Order: sequence, then C-alpha cells, then structure tokens
Amino acid sequence: MASTKLSEITAQGLWHNNPGLVQLLGLCPLLGVSSTTVNGLGLGIATILVLVGSNLAVSIIRSAVTDAVRLPAFVMIIAALTTCIELLMQAYTYELFLILGIFIPLIVTNCAILGRADAYASKHPVLPSVVDGFMMGLGFALVLVVLGMLRELVGYGTLFAGMDLLLGPIAADWRIVVFPNYKDVLFVILPPGAFLFMGLLIALKNVIDGILKERAAARAAKPAAGGKRVRVTGTVN
Repeated sequence: MASTKLSEITAQGLWHNNPGLVQLLGLCPLLGVSSTTVNGLGLGIATILVLVGSNLAVSIIRSAVTDAVRLPAFVMIIAALTTCIELLMQAYTYELFLILGIFIPLIVTNCAILGRADAYASKHPVLPSVVDGFMMGLGFALVLVVLGMLRELVGYGTLFAGMDLLLGPIAADWRIVVFPNYKDVLFVILPPGAFLFMGLLIALKNVIDGILKERAAARAAKPAAGGKRVRVTGTVN
C-alpha cells in the first residue's frame, strides 16, 4: 500500500501534476533563468533542496502549528532554507550564483514550494512529504533543464557550456559544439524564446497525454481474452 502511494506521488510530481507543465507555477524563474543548461540545472537543484527541506520541516511541526500562524511559519521555514542555499552557492558556486542573481532569493516566493507545504506536507507524515517534495522539485528541475538545453542548442548552437560553474573543473570539457560557426539567435536567448519553447513543451505533453488516454480507452473497450461462446440448444417457445 505504501509503495503504491509513493509511486502515485512520483507520477504526480514528474508528470501528471508537474509544477512547470501542469500547475504552471514558478514561471518567473522558469522562463527567466533557463537560457542555458547549467543555469536550469543550478536553479533546479536549489529548488529541490528547498522543497525537500520545507516539506520535511512542515510535516514535523504540522500538529504544533495553529491555523493563525500556519502560513507565516511556512514562509519563514522556506526563507531560512533559501538563505542557506544562497550562502552555499556563494561559497562553492559563486560565479553561477552571480549569473542566477535575484532568482535564487526569489525561491522564497515560488508558489510551488509554499503550495506543497500547505496542501500536502501540512497534512501528511514525514516520508510521503519528503518524497512529494523531492518529486515535485525533480519535475520542476527537469523542465528547467530541458528548456535550458533547447534554448542553448537553438540560441548558441552548443550544449553543456559552463557546466564547470556548477560541477567544478571536472566538467570544464563538457561543452559540446553542435553547430560550428553558429550565429547566436537572440530571440531564443531572451525571455520571448522561453515562452515559445515552454508552449511547445506543454503542447508536447498534452499530445502524449492524449495518446495515452486513447490507448487506455482502447484497452478498456477490448473484450477480455479467453472468453468462451455459449451454445444454446433446444426449442425456444
């Protein structure tokens, strides 16, 4: 039963209720930062850590917090965790921190984080809350990374440029030049390009959902295999 519930939480966070593609929450950092893969990955990891930490803390104190101070307490928890992430980035990934700029502190205002704390973690035990926070954060991060890869590829003609800003010298040679002598496409690099590719990702998800729904309906309508015909003999009056 528990494994089934955790699998449902996973499916909700990664696909059915993805914060970026379905709930459309956190669009400001999603569209503003995702110009490259490393930017999307950096903000995605930071968001995962804050989501997991806030869901964990809120689930632990859920029975001790009254309705009058519930939301302010949740905001304070999220703000404290965001500050910790901000300090860690300043210490270990300072150049990437400068690139991401105001979007790291703005994690506090990400509706996806406060929404999961209030709608889920405040009503469920620790383990499901932590899994929910991780899967919701992972779903959001995946959208950030895919969007960053698409914009970097079309905008700059490269992939994984600047990964050493996040992962250190080991990733210094990860840059892949897909299109040599490529001229930057400014429209894709700027926020309008983010809106375009975000719309394409949402459309792609809707198409896939439609195909899966049609297949499920076809399987449900298909008669069960192994059925036997019943032969009726005799005279019917």
